[in-house]
Amino acid sequence: MANTERKVGTVSRGIRCPIIREGDDLAAIVTQSVLEAAESEGFSLRERDVISITESIVARAQGNYASIDDIAQDVKTKLGGETVGVIFPILSRNRFAICLKGIAKGCKKVVLMLSYPSDEVGNELVSLDKIDEAGINPYSDVLSLEEYRKYFGENKHEFTGIDYVDYYANVVRECGAEVEIVFANQAKTILNYTDCVINCDIHSRKRTKRILNAAGAKIVCGLDELMNAPVNGSGYNEKYGLLGSNKSTEDKIKLFPKECKELVLDIQERVFKATGKHVEVMVYGDGAFKDPQGKIWELADPVVSPAFTDGLIGTPNELKLKYLADNDFANLSGEELKKAISDSIRSKDENLVGNMASQGTTPRQLTDLIGSLCDLTSGSGDKGTPVVLVQGYFDNYTN
Repeated sequence: MANTERKVGTVSRGIRCPIIREGDDLAAIVTQSVLEAAESEGFSLRERDVISITESIVARAQGNYASIDDIAQDVKTKLGGETVGVIFPILSRNRFAICLKGIAKGCKKVVLMLSYPSDEVGNELVSLDKIDEAGINPYSDVLSLEEYRKYFGENKHEFTGIDYVDYYANVVRECGAEVEIVFANQAKTILNYTDCVINCDIHSRKRTKRILNAAGAKIVCGLDELMNAPVNGSGYNEKYGLLGSNKSTEDKIKLFPKECKELVLDIQERVFKATGKHVEVMVYGDGAFKDPQGKIWELADPVVSPAFTDGLIGTPNELKLKYLADNDFANLSGEELKKAISDSIRSKDENLVGNMASQGTTPRQLTDLIGSLCDLTSGSGDKGTPVVLVQGYFDNYTN
């Protein structure tokens, strides 16, 4: 009898789609694109395959855009239009510079407070070696622009070639506002300059707000509280505001997609009707991983996945094969070893937390792991595959 055992585990495929425009029926397009790819490439959908859609085409189909004038009006309304502290932004032309344009147009002066030696996601303003050489304690020391230049001169980003200090200052000036730049890592430092503050950090934003409010700030507004409702009929994101936004044109941003649970459920249902297979579906943005060369932690979105079907809730529940092979079954080999490990997997507990045989498995949310895989598969450039099909992710050694 022929051996029918599968020889392939997880497979990640980029799926080509038409260019998505505002108002398109995204559920129908994604479903059709995946089914056509399966027919074209000669594979079949299976139970618990994962269809992942990049957040950018979801937001585009929703028409979730805002202009820098919309941002400016929201900033002026919420912060008063005078001197505004803008603290802890990430260093990104795509992610933040366009937001800074809107902020600058909505006030008379921006006090821009940059964290150093790097921003929240790892983009370096200056190396730790240079900090040490200058005898500076970044946790406590506050530097003016003049002091920063005296110690460190001009520092261009390794990959973009941009001196973000100069670049951001020019963005503010070109929008008609005065700018003062400060380098500090304690949130309350900004209160020495102004009591109206926009905190631009992503993952630490709740703590920053708490510290500023406790220190007596008059107004504290996170990026998640700007454009969290429509301005002049604009797009918005009720939960995340400007967080997760990207530059669309020189004067317009694409916001993180609005509520899209219905979308993933719709695609799941359409695929089931077409194939009889129960797949999982998720929307993904940035992956969550760190680049060892540029030191950049990829996740500039507030979450990896803003929406997913219920089968993607939780973390992996896996045994470490090399642990079993080297410890529990160190005296076995060949078919005997294979059977022992397979039996262990089949009989594993539903919750392996604390089990030594699960140590070294990745303790992360399924959506963060799969979203990171999809982000690497689809890339951020011209691959033209905004949908990714992941097969075999929930398989194990026994399947």
